[in-house]
Amino acid sequence: MAECFPHLKEVLDEENEPGAAPYGNFINYYTFNPPENRLNLIPTTLLKDLGYGYVGPETITVLDVGCNSGELSVALYRHLQNTPQSKDTNTEVNLRLLGFDLDKSLILRAQQTNPLPQNISFIPLDITQDTTSCSQLEDYLKLHGCSRFHVCLCLAVTMWVHLNHGDAGFLDLLSRLASLSQHLLLEAQPWKCYRSAARRLRKLGRSDFDHFKSLKIRGDMAEHASEHLEKHCGMELMRSFGSTAWDRRLLLFRRK
Repeated sequence: MAECFPHLKEVLDEENEPGAAPYGNFINYYTFNPPENRLNLIPTTLLKDLGYGYVGPETITVLDVGCNSGELSVALYRHLQNTPQSKDTNTEVNLRLLGFDLDKSLILRAQQTNPLPQNISFIPLDITQDTTSCSQLEDYLKLHGCSRFHVCLCLAVTMWVHLNHGDAGFLDLLSRLASLSQHLLLEAQPWKCYRSAARRLRKLGRSDFDHFKSLKIRGDMAEHASEHLEKHCGMELMRSFGSTAWDRRLLLFRRK
């Protein structure tokens, strides 16, 4: 079974290992978890499979939650645009992607290295801050004439919100993303990764996560997330794309 952070010692020094990034905002995340680890599981036909982008001039909006420095956002955009078009149209999918992260320095790097600024945008945003985050995301949707994001990605983010904001923060995150999206692609870190993150934090002599010891939601985190989304958020599990090299399930939900 894959470790939570395979080969981490080879690519990170002590100050940059997961315990030193208590919000998951690693400065070199994609050196040890490159975009292809997820993209290899996601079909290039995803948008077509979901019925998007092949009829009319509709703008398709994608949200990347916790985008870090943007490498996966850009790679995903290109991955989805590589889809062969249907025979009856030569129109490229009108795709717009918004990535956000709470770390302003990572977002600045994403903005500076963004090769497709007309199609991909990056903003600093903390999804746990109700008023600010909601208004910024709603403004983006209005700009593109949408009421919800067609696809929202939340990959390896849930654990960090859970550890820093407790059980309520974990469930609130899922509820908020469900309210913002028509389809939600979720990768929830398993419980063993919680223990590893807490252990690394202690090893570096830093304060423990505020909520780690008091968390009541434990065990199969993908199952807990699925249960909340299906029972309380009006979502249903549509498909599992399998597990990543890090042994994390990639689950696609849709609004009922």
